[in-house]
Amino acid sequence: MDKSDLKLLALLQNNARTTVQAMADRIGASTASVQRRLRMLREGGVIKKEVAVLDAQKLGFDVTAIVSVELERDRLDQIDAFKRKARIDAQVLNFYCIAGDADFVMVVVAKDMRDYEAFTHRFFFSDKNVRKFRTSIVVSTEKATLALPI
Repeated sequence: MDKSDLKLLALLQNNARTTVQAMADRIGASTASVQRRLRMLREGGVIKKEVAVLDAQKLGFDVTAIVSVELERDRLDQIDAFKRKARIDAQVLNFYCIAGDADFVMVVVAKDMRDYEAFTHRFFFSDKNVRKFRTSIVVSTEKATLALPI
């Protein structure tokens, strides 16, 4: 990966709808070269996905919660089952296995507090393997990005 690839990635992170022609102009390369580079970055897994970033509140998700979770047991099958459940749940936006006081940290969205409470009953209270969970409700989002510092 060279400087041109990094410039392309920076352009895409900022706006995935940037045209190939605009990218070529910005990095001083031909459109064919940019297309070839993008194809290689996608095939190599450097570019994992190109998505639209939506405004959660405009779509009715007024609650964002940061939740730390401790599991009861360290059995691999139960850990895997919890991971699978978190990966497929649409309300779980981010899910991390961590070292420290908890086993996992997740970012969860809900329409309102009643919706979040329903999520906790469905996701945590009904799971006998969850020892405890702690919730912090986001008051304001000062920065939220997936852009890497390249």
